[in-house]
Amino acid sequence: MPGKRPPRPFKLREEVFVAFLAPAVTAGISGLATHQSALAVAAPTSIGLTSAVVAAITGAILQRRGAARRSRRRLPAALAAGLTAGAIAAAVGLPASVLLPRLRIDLPVAAVLAATIVTWRWHGSASARPAAAHRGTTSPTRKDFA
Repeated sequence: MPGKRPPRPFKLREEVFVAFLAPAVTAGISGLATHQSALAVAAPTSIGLTSAVVAAITGAILQRRGAARRSRRRLPAALAAGLTAGAIAAAVGLPASVLLPRLRIDLPVAAVLAATIVTWRWHGSASARPAAAHRGTTSPTRKDFA
């Protein structure tokens, strides 16, 4: 397709920055618009930091696995990692929710969203390896058999 751009390479630093900034800004604006000071305070702290930490861990694991394991078959398993991150965050947030009740909701939601989005973007990104490294992996065409 002539109008289709090639996928961008996956850059963990950018993904972590966006994983912090996007939920922090949206939750902060929501807190200010609805006059919920607790949400405005939680935006950069529990929501933004949880998203950044989970995005960093998830992205590092995915990069370490490499481009060879990037396939459509593995996408559901990788998205399950987002649900696992949410469950772990819920387990951490439950005892902490005695002091701060918001953590029972903030941590799991931020973790699931961050892990799922980073996984999705990693699957859609370009491989870090050059095309020449994939020699011999193309399927034969009709010309090859003629």
